[in-house]
Amino acid sequence: MSLLSDRFHKPLKARTVLHLAAVVLVAVGVYLAYLQLSTNVHAVVPGQLYRSSQPSPEKLGDLVNEYGIKTVINLRGDDAGHSWYDNEVEAARKLNLKHIDFRMSAARELSMDEAKQLMTIMATAEKPILIHCRAGADRTGLASAIYVAGIARLGEMAAESQISLTYGHLSLFFIGAYAMDRTFEKLEPMFGFMNS
Repeated sequence: MSLLSDRFHKPLKARTVLHLAAVVLVAVGVYLAYLQLSTNVHAVVPGQLYRSSQPSPEKLGDLVNEYGIKTVINLRGDDAGHSWYDNEVEAARKLNLKHIDFRMSAARELSMDEAKQLMTIMATAEKPILIHCRAGADRTGLASAIYVAGIARLGEMAAESQISLTYGHLSLFFIGAYAMDRTFEKLEPMFGFMNS
């Protein structure tokens, strides 16, 4: 055997595996930090639904100018008296936007009734909609998946991609935000996604 083929047949050393794991973790961490710094803004269905993390009043104005946003759906819920909330409501008023609060927790599954209520809100709200939570990853991911599956009817893969690392969501069964994955799995029959 050649020297090159011998090298590829040797088992990886534990230290090498740890180094590779550390590089992957750092890369994921840098990507997640980038999403936070960039406000994690993405088109879900262009012209209909956009997603983001908590926008500043200035960023909200930018999004209205860029995408023509008409409605803001805040998945953090009514939090009057806290600056982030009061500033958002005031900015929405000044920008002539409809502001809707729908409280969700990233660590708690939505009930079927809550999911249907959210779907009705999104279906009837004036478009384009901006939907957000704090990070734009977990709650916003589930809401976006519900929109893609139940309103836009773009299919299971397109819907599930909304709840992914692409947007900062970690689908790990041992973290609280996995409740968003479990909720979507529970809702799949409602969207006609059987045996998945």
